[in-house]
Amino acid sequence: MTPVPGTAEPTVVLVHGAFAESASWNGVIRSLHAAGIPAIAAANPIRSLSGDAAFVSAILASSEGPIVLVGHSYGGAVISNAALDNDQVKALVFVAAFAPEEGESIGELSGRYPGSTLGDTLTTVALPDGTTDLYIRQDKYHQQFAADVAPEQAALDAVTQRPLNDTALNEGSGRPAWKSIPSWFVIPELDYNIPPEAQRFMAERAGSRETVEVPGASHAVPVSHPDTIAEIILKAVKHVQ
Repeated sequence: MTPVPGTAEPTVVLVHGAFAESASWNGVIRSLHAAGIPAIAAANPIRSLSGDAAFVSAILASSEGPIVLVGHSYGGAVISNAALDNDQVKALVFVAAFAPEEGESIGELSGRYPGSTLGDTLTTVALPDGTTDLYIRQDKYHQQFAADVAPEQAALDAVTQRPLNDTALNEGSGRPAWKSIPSWFVIPELDYNIPPEAQRFMAERAGSRETVEVPGASHAVPVSHPDTIAEIILKAVKHVQ
C-alpha cells in the first residue's frame, strides 16, 4: 500500500467490511479529495479479526502524520483493534459498524438486539483449511445490504463482495482503541445487517463525540450517502487539525 508522505493534512484510512470491498468508498473518497484530504482505502482481508487488524496496522505504520481511521461494518471491529497503542491515530469513525468491547465477537453483537435478517440470506463455501466463507446470496443482496442503492449498482456490488470468514465472525476482540481515541458514529435507519439499536448501544458505550442517524439508509450507507459520510469524517479531521 502506497503511503501518503509529507502531507500537512491528516490522512483518512478507510476500512471496508464484509460483503463489500474497497471501491465501496469511492464516493466518500471523491468528497474527501475535493476537500483536499488524502485517503487510503485498505483492502481488508476479512480472514480473522486479529490478522486483519495486524494488516491494517501495517498500513497505518506506512503512513506519515496523523490519521483518521474509518471502519464500515466489520471494519469497525478491525479499526478498534488496529489503532490500539498507535499514536498516529487521532480519531475513529464508525460507519454502520461494530465497536466491540474486549472479548466480544461481531457474531455475538449482531444477535444481541433484534432486527438483523442477515442469517437468512447467507450462502457458504467450505475452505480447505477447515474454515467457512459466508456470502450474501446475489438474489438477496439488494434488499438485505443495499436497499437504497440503485439496482444496477447493487447487482455489481453483489458480484464483487468479499466474503466473511467464520473465524472473523466468531473471534473475540482485543482491548479496543475507542476507549482512548475519540470516536464518531454514523447509524443507518434501515440497517438489516447490524440492528440500529445495537449501533446506538455501541456508540453510547464508546462515548461518541457525535452520532448521526441517516433516515432511510441501508447498511451500504457509504455507497448511498457518500456526502453524509464524508461530512462526519471531515468533522473528525477538523478535530485532529
